[in-house]
Amino acid sequence: MAEVTCSLPGDDLVAPADVVMDRAFDLSAPPRVVWPWLVQLGKCRAGWYLPERVERVLPRRRRALRDIDPALQVHEVGDVIPDWGGKDATFTLAAIEPEALLLYTSTRGRSDLTWSVNLDAPTGCGTGSRVHLRLRVAPVKHRRVACLLGGGFDQVTVAGLAAGLEERVAGQVR
Repeated sequence: MAEVTCSLPGDDLVAPADVVMDRAFDLSAPPRVVWPWLVQLGKCRAGWYLPERVERVLPRRRRALRDIDPALQVHEVGDVIPDWGGKDATFTLAAIEPEALLLYTSTRGRSDLTWSVNLDAPTGCGTGSRVHLRLRVAPVKHRRVACLLGGGFDQVTVAGLAAGLEERVAGQVR
């Protein structure tokens, strides 16, 4: 698929990457509706969007926002946000292009990583959006383990994000 082989912003920051994880999904709302949700995404921000049926079993403090918070719409290059990858894990916003791109960088131990969140309107007819996430990491000592375990975890969490985001944006479009 061309999406996996295309060059994205941030690819050059971790090159060559030992592990690359690409995930993409479609949403029923246009980029202008999806963008505010992506901007406020993250720990100590709006959370990690999950479907309502999943969030119901989580403690209230662990549930993601179900609306747009104007205070979280301010996001600038250099902003540091906590991540769920450990007590000291953070992401730094390296680039932002409204309604198109959020690029984060981080260092975990000796490994550098980038997380690129790309938003696009699909070609052809339709009013939806395509979200393409790419995680790049290097160096990685145990690539196979990282791809199997990390890739499996990534796939599950992104599937939850896709479903949770669709619930939120679909409610705005109707």
